[in-house]
Amino acid sequence: MALIGTGGRPLGSATGAAVTATSPSEHIKEGSIATFAADVLEASREVPVIVDFWAPWCGPCKQLGPAIEKVVNEAKGAVKLVKINIDENQDLARQLRIQSIPTVYAFKNGQPVDGFMGAIPESQIRVFVQNLAGPGGHGGHDHAEEVLAAADEAFAAGDVAMAAQAYGHVLQDEPGHPKAVAGLARAYLKSGDVERAKSTLQLVRPDGANDEAIKGVEAELKLREQAQAASGEVDALNAKVAADPKDHQARYDLALALDGKGDREGAIEQLLELIRRDRKWNEEAARKHLVTLFEAMGPTDPRTIAARRKLSSILFS
Repeated sequence: MALIGTGGRPLGSATGAAVTATSPSEHIKEGSIATFAADVLEASREVPVIVDFWAPWCGPCKQLGPAIEKVVNEAKGAVKLVKINIDENQDLARQLRIQSIPTVYAFKNGQPVDGFMGAIPESQIRVFVQNLAGPGGHGGHDHAEEVLAAADEAFAAGDVAMAAQAYGHVLQDEPGHPKAVAGLARAYLKSGDVERAKSTLQLVRPDGANDEAIKGVEAELKLREQAQAASGEVDALNAKVAADPKDHQARYDLALALDGKGDREGAIEQLLELIRRDRKWNEEAARKHLVTLFEAMGPTDPRTIAARRKLSSILFS
């Protein structure tokens, strides 16, 4: 993200060579202070308009520009893009208080409604555009699947706020959508808001209550509750297990405590060791808890796959 000096150039940078913008499509145009009212303010009363403020010398603009143009073109008219070169429109940049570039504003009904600064990943651009376009920008089910995929990608990248916004967008279009409900609940869990995660799960429609994603979040909530009480006892429980490896209750409690501290791999290893030593202990409590961990992580998680292999090796040895 480049900071702009009073002369319209980046602070601490020399003038760079001009960069040729991507050839505009019917959904993309170059704008100016003279055309801003028509291209942005008036046009946004018909369809949302995204404004990308950029400059030829701006490195991050070179990353963002092609990505945002690609996503806008894929929206097929659900949104429009106007690109403003601030070198040629310094008065407009000052009027809109553009302090750094790239800066992106979204307009609806002649008013700015959203925006961001800096070069963000394409997955986040996609969520931004899809949220702006709304259900009219894509066909129902396909639209939901696209937004969910982008939300999952944003969540995996650590942008929980962006992911939560996208999951919420799907729920506005399709109330009770199980994967959107589960995704939003996971976002609340990730941010530490267990109670909102619980209440979010209650939004799922009746036919989605047994969806794998919903079951996974329910399992995660169950694990959080079980681990909460034991999470502060890791050192003491480690000492007990070290002093008496046959103390199965201590090992089981250690697994809960480790999971409560965020060490799920450590918890899995303790449960597997307990199963290896006495698989029938406490009505197979270790195996049952391990299954709950598998549900929470999901069947394709590498930790689930590896642990299942180890469990099979123990059970059938």
